[in-house]
Amino acid sequence: MPMPSLLAVFAHPDDESLFAGGVLARHAAAGARVGVVTATWAADTPRAAELADALRILGAGAPRMLGYADARVPQSAPGGARFCDAPLDEAVGRLVTHIRDFRSEIMVTHDAYGGLTGHPDHVHTHRVAVLAAQAAGLEQLYPGAGAPWQPRALYLATHPHSAVPALRDVVGVHKAVYSVPDERVTATVDVGPWMEQKIAAVLAHRTEVERGAVPGLIAGLSQEARERLFCTEWYIRHSLDSAPAARTELTV
Repeated sequence: MPMPSLLAVFAHPDDESLFAGGVLARHAAAGARVGVVTATWAADTPRAAELADALRILGAGAPRMLGYADARVPQSAPGGARFCDAPLDEAVGRLVTHIRDFRSEIMVTHDAYGGLTGHPDHVHTHRVAVLAAQAAGLEQLYPGAGAPWQPRALYLATHPHSAVPALRDVVGVHKAVYSVPDERVTATVDVGPWMEQKIAAVLAHRTEVERGAVPGLIAGLSQEARERLFCTEWYIRHSLDSAPAARTELTV
């Protein structure tokens, strides 16, 4: 069976590599169409160029950007609205345009917590992506955004409770993190064969490496620590009520 096409929707440049880089690389290696929509940062900023480099490594095409400002970095989109402050209908409509243009079988985005950190842009991306995935299939919504298209499945990138001890041991995380009960996870994906691609894509976000953010922390880890943290990705399948009955699964 052919690997299904996949469109990932994440908040910031580097989220796609950190949260779903293995799955993106895996689908691309199998010949599937793979794309990434990023909610924040403008296309003419340095981090957008780094995103383009990361997506080339993953085989995920050219960046698709909604163009909003990061909640904590106004210069990420000079003159643009903060993503969390933009009208919800406008943000959903922008994303619907990309969904209908790309026409993927699967979508991937942040979970309802916004991942481990609960960053407000991550949480808002989850909300916008869930609404857009549903709206994209309804012809009377956003009629100017292209022909209707309903993805067959939406998966939420997450971390189970059982993965948190390794994070604390390897990365030294001491503050509260957001994770889900293990039984909530519906797809546990071994991305070991694509881990080097995933790490290379993370490190392509050079601005974040240099300022000591998560990519910078990863740059300093041993190979053993990287394998312990990044060989597995976890997802929750989110129901799309208007999707066709046939199921399309994230390959595990």
